[in-house]
Amino acid sequence: MNRAVKIGLAGTCTALLVLGGIGTYNILHGLTSDDGSPQGAQPLSGPGLSSAPPSDAEALKLTRAFLDSWSRRHLDGAASDTDVPDAAGQALRGYADGLRLKKVSFGNVVPVGPSTVTQGATKVTFDVTAEVAGGSWTYPSAVAVVKATNGALAVHWNNSVLYPGLGEDETLSGGELPADATPAKAVASDGKTDLSTFPSLREIATTIGRNGEPSGGTPGKGVAVLDSDGGGVKTLKVFSKGRPAVVRTTIDARLQAAAETAVKDAHLQDKPAGTVALDWRNGHILALAHTGDDGDIAIDGIKSPGSTMKIITSAALIDQAGLTPGSPAPCDESVTANSQTFHNDPGVRARHGSTLAQAFTVSCNTSFIKDGFNALVHGGDASALNHEAVDVFGMGSWSIGGGVATTDPSIPANVQGGDQAAQFIGQGKVTATPLFMASVAATVRNTGFRQPVIVPGQHQDTASRPISARTAGYLRSMMSDVATSGTAAPRLGGLAGVGAKTGTAEEGDHTNGWLTAYDSRIAVAALVEGGSSGVDSAGHVVRRLLTAG
Repeated sequence: MNRAVKIGLAGTCTALLVLGGIGTYNILHGLTSDDGSPQGAQPLSGPGLSSAPPSDAEALKLTRAFLDSWSRRHLDGAASDTDVPDAAGQALRGYADGLRLKKVSFGNVVPVGPSTVTQGATKVTFDVTAEVAGGSWTYPSAVAVVKATNGALAVHWNNSVLYPGLGEDETLSGGELPADATPAKAVASDGKTDLSTFPSLREIATTIGRNGEPSGGTPGKGVAVLDSDGGGVKTLKVFSKGRPAVVRTTIDARLQAAAETAVKDAHLQDKPAGTVALDWRNGHILALAHTGDDGDIAIDGIKSPGSTMKIITSAALIDQAGLTPGSPAPCDESVTANSQTFHNDPGVRARHGSTLAQAFTVSCNTSFIKDGFNALVHGGDASALNHEAVDVFGMGSWSIGGGVATTDPSIPANVQGGDQAAQFIGQGKVTATPLFMASVAATVRNTGFRQPVIVPGQHQDTASRPISARTAGYLRSMMSDVATSGTAAPRLGGLAGVGAKTGTAEEGDHTNGWLTAYDSRIAVAALVEGGSSGVDSAGHVVRRLLTAG
């Protein structure tokens, strides 16, 4: 990038001509001879400025002399026509060097009467045409001409003579345009699809563009304003557009488009929804979409996950209590734990001889509360579910990359009272996001946790105790039954290689619908706030993604 020479004006330059007593000062009045060359500067002293501004004719004559010297590169001569020759000369040289100036000319020089900015001055406007590195640049400018009490005239100098509004510590640069405040472009994994074209990803795209590590790109050419450190402030003229640098993400453009459609499925009746799809092999976030006015519920919608938590509960029962899918898990109409009574969702029939796998398939609450409370709560210590979530499923404070913030799930280790039982069915103090529940399904399908990321190469946290092949195998079998003949079958039945778990969570006066699932390609989770049930709300979202092809 071409760095302009800094224009350093003393902070007292502007103050020099403010009314209220100037004291002793010098104004250099540059006159021109018949051939247009500058005559010697005449130092003049006096008590202050004239109360009356110069006449239009006087101001026009001096301005033409000043501009003529400038256009002919007689910069010292031009500077001598100003009230601060040293600063003006330095600034004019900086203008020429910074723009790599080839030629400058002026036209339409017109006096327009008293200045409204500089008291006691006459304003003269003109057009500037500068031949600079990369092309020709034309813009309007103006000067204020002041007059001393002894009749001497001078162009009142400040950086706005070079370009209107140019700050004291700012410079002009011509040639390659600098990087400015505009972020790099965040793109999908294909390297070209702009993430900001997807409604759900606009804020995320801006965040990644500002915080990611861009690559590629070529600078444009034109004229820009630089700050005192040489950084871009704004672009004034573009001669040729560059190609912006990009930050490549893990987003699959095709799947993202499907997700955007899925969260607006007509079956949801405009209820707020959020969904996340992962590549279960590596944790890459392939799609992330949401609706609603309360932020991005796909990664920040921290809600009780309902029966989708039974995946982690089942894993804890297998790992820590030695149960298998065939272990007894009586499905009673109700069960009481720590003086709190729990019931099943409507439509779940009592079956005292139920196994863990059967209870999972129909999502029997009482089975998991009874088994969980009896097998995993010891002497008031109900931390087993937390340990399983953290140690095996990687629950924690994730950084998905690019500066994108997410809300952490929570399964407290020190729950008390009825919450000690409620946690096993994803209620009480337990909260999660679609991002976390998609990761839970991915961990089961992958036989191992891979922390979700949206930027390739981002650090991925690991789980301290990888899920065993035995436990993952049991869970895949149970989740397959849910998809083919259980609570998710109305939406996912007939889809090859799918495992799933539905969830319906109570929240105030309504319920939220959840569903998490995987197939041979992806793991998906969806949340619909106000959904009547997981399968009849989130199920429609998940099916669209699994069948996106």
